Amino acid sequence: MAIYQEIKESLKTAIEDGRYPIGERLPPEMTLAKQFKVSRETIRSAIKLLEQEGRVVVRHGVGTFVVNPLPSLPNSLENLMSVTSMIMHAGLEDGERREKLRTEIPTDEWKELLQLQQEEQVIVHERIRTANHEPVVFSKNVLSSNLVGDLILKKETIGSLFQYLQNVHNIEITNASTEIVVPLHTDPNCQKLLIHPATTVLLLKQIHYDQHHTPVLYSLDYFRNDVFKFFITRTKN
Repeated sequence: MAIYQEIKESLKTAIEDGRYPIGERLPPEMTLAKQFKVSRETIRSAIKLLEQEGRVVVRHGVGTFVVNPLPSLPNSLENLMSVTSMIMHAGLEDGERREKLRTEIPTDEWKELLQLQQEEQVIVHERIRTANHEPVVFSKNVLSSNLVGDLILKKETIGSLFQYLQNVHNIEITNASTEIVVPLHTDPNCQKLLIHPATTVLLLKQIHYDQHHTPVLYSLDYFRNDVFKFFITRTKN
């Protein structure tokens, strides 16, 4: 094991033992370098490994702070669940950072996917979802304005969009058609979630249908793949 890996393990043990509690700043690089009798570059390499594991956050010009790593959330793609349900099912604190909620003229793609009328507009709802106060999902949702009206534009917070549609409009989402995409890191929506060096993102493009198999919602859901793990059971014909 390389020396920087040994130092990483030593610091990791100190964190787990509570010598560096959650929220506390680690000693400066120079102090750690003297403690372990190595160069600052070696300390930086060790801290980078801790950062990749989600155990510390480096705030340039401020310091390196200990954080509680988020658990991995396994989800079967065979089960249709809202993002809210995924987060709460894992026992994490669900949160929302509202970004935009607006009316737009639909693109040709949206018209086709949602089977919109010629002059029909859409409601576009964008938000970042958090788990334990850390951004884990960015969602862009597109709905027909004829379907939900303008009341949704006045909402301070939506919570579960599935529950909102069912409670307010009596629309039950029963199934979805999903395309799995690996977005480029240059995708601006993807960049909203790249808070750790080891963060990767998985994009689910989904058309959601109601109980009558009518397309209701088109969503682009960007999931942090270091937090959400998706799997599917396959059988041989």
